[in-house]
Amino acid sequence: MRNRFTGVAVAVAMAAAVSLTLTAQQGRQGGAAAPAAPAGQGRGAAPAAPPAQGRGAAAPARLARIAGRPNMNGIYQAINTANWNLEDHSASATAFWQLGAMFAVPAGQTVLIDNNGTIPYTPAGLKKRAENQAGWPKSDPEAKCYMPGLPRASYMPYPFQIVQGQKDILFVYEYASSNRIVHMSNHTEAPVDSWMGWSNGKWDGDTLVIETEGFNDQSWFDRAGNHHSEALKVTERFSMQGDNVLMYEARMEDPKTFTRPWTIRMPLYRRLEPNVQLLEFKCVEFSEELLYGDLKKK
Repeated sequence: MRNRFTGVAVAVAMAAAVSLTLTAQQGRQGGAAAPAAPAGQGRGAAPAAPPAQGRGAAAPARLARIAGRPNMNGIYQAINTANWNLEDHSASATAFWQLGAMFAVPAGQTVLIDNNGTIPYTPAGLKKRAENQAGWPKSDPEAKCYMPGLPRASYMPYPFQIVQGQKDILFVYEYASSNRIVHMSNHTEAPVDSWMGWSNGKWDGDTLVIETEGFNDQSWFDRAGNHHSEALKVTERFSMQGDNVLMYEARMEDPKTFTRPWTIRMPLYRRLEPNVQLLEFKCVEFSEELLYGDLKKK
């Protein structure tokens, strides 16, 4: 089932990419008919040679807008320590002393922009976080190769890709081959609860706004055990800051876990390598010993 869903995502991505290519071509041609042949190249003349496409050729210019909206297509990645802990945290050791400094927790600053930089838990929410921390890393869904949920998928140490055409928008994440479709016109409620929720999007000027609900209660926000219930609602805002920086903001609402809403904000950087692409990180096989090792016959 998991492989089938990944295949569907790839097909959708390819369809969206084709739509994008057609849009780009129409944008460059202004919707007009093909240009007339230069003088001396009538019907009987040989066609002009196509422009050079070798390694030395200049890359095509990036479209600034698609269907009147900012072009957010690309592969992005966060550069921060939010996946370790959304709040302020000092550098610290983990239980993996055999790795020395290789797997120590790096220090980091809070990415919350309200509530004095801390997550406003209810007393029960704080107790649950302490339980999560006591069981880490086995208790962390990331260690088990489960889908990351939102907003965590945006700032894990793996890139993700936005495929934007004229209609719905596709987000594809390298970690665990996760993905989600942002429904830009046909807004409906989630048919079932899931790891990645159900996303409905709209444009607020040049800002992409996505509201996602329908989560299960299993995903975490980071490796520090910060968590939520199935009542979570995430409102994301994406806005371009120049050509290569996407400012990301996410507001969390969950009255079962938090006393009030809270918001994170961070820049996401577009990867600029000439041949950049998402690579596979199907991490199930890396988690099998953790999940099922105790079931082996001794």
